[in-house]
Amino acid sequence: MGFFDSDIIQQEAKQLFEDYQQLTQLGSKYGKFDRDGKIVFIERMETLLDRYRIFMKRFELSDDFMAKMTVEQMNTQMSQFGMTPLQMFEQMNQALERMKLDIDK
Repeated sequence: MGFFDSDIIQQEAKQLFEDYQQLTQLGSKYGKFDRDGKIVFIERMETLLDRYRIFMKRFELSDDFMAKMTVEQMNTQMSQFGMTPLQMFEQMNQALERMKLDIDK
């Protein structure tokens, strides 16, 4: 069975995409959140990033040709922005850390 034929992979990809879309829409109102709302939003973003990092690691560890091509495509796309996927995750985590520091301002 191919990597993308797995029901688990398909379901996780679908759920990650839906959760990301919901958080992105919610994030547009972030400035209007009270302190507790900001904390919940940041926690959900951290959880989503962790899930995404694990999901991408599955691609990296797979022997499936299509999974390897997906990793290569992501590396190519990220290099166009002058970074690696690891650097992207680090920047996203740094942004969340800055958001945490700004909660009480």
